[in-house]
Amino acid sequence: MHVLSQQMLSGLEEGHSFASKLSPRISYSVKDAILIAGSIPTVYRRLHALEILGLATVHRGQFQINRAARQPIHILKQLIPSLLALKNARRFGRKYHISDINFFKNNLPKNSFVTLDFRTWGLTKYQTPQDFYVYVDDIEETSEFLKLNGFSEGTRGYIVLLQKQSSSKNTLEQVYLDCIAKGGRSILDAIAIGIKYSDQLNVKGQFNIDDILKVQSDMQILP
Repeated sequence: MHVLSQQMLSGLEEGHSFASKLSPRISYSVKDAILIAGSIPTVYRRLHALEILGLATVHRGQFQINRAARQPIHILKQLIPSLLALKNARRFGRKYHISDINFFKNNLPKNSFVTLDFRTWGLTKYQTPQDFYVYVDDIEETSEFLKLNGFSEGTRGYIVLLQKQSSSKNTLEQVYLDCIAKGGRSILDAIAIGIKYSDQLNVKGQFNIDDILKVQSDMQILP
């Protein structure tokens, strides 16, 4: 696991407790969260502890929470490497077309491995993939390679580079944890992996029952 200071881990636990008390919504007002945290400064402290790991975004008195922040704290700590990799991810595009992905598939760096969308599609055939997430040994070197081949770094590209850490492993469980950490539609991919490969997972996330039922229903009609 990525090593965090005891102070940061303590802050994460307090941020987790705060996030777990929020009713599920797309966004929240800092003022509305005073009832949970006790004061505006405390709200911002809790949010900052979550922001460090990419679990919260704050803008002009409003904030959003990544659904991963509501996982049990022992699961959340398992997600730290994935959360840090996603927070520091770098995105690239050239033609902003599937051809970008095909180019990089044919030029993957040594020891790299694919995760999230395209990996889960290969595992479950559940959701059509959108972005090509790849763990690489040297994110700077790979970024330079892409730039030399006409790619630009920004927010719209389909190629997403993640820095491998000592704990990163090219395994089913790594992909599962990445899906939980990313949140959004990737939560459904995590559920699909859990349904299909439950016996291969040592870590089991907790999910909304409606999401579980949806994935179970959808997977029953997959070819």
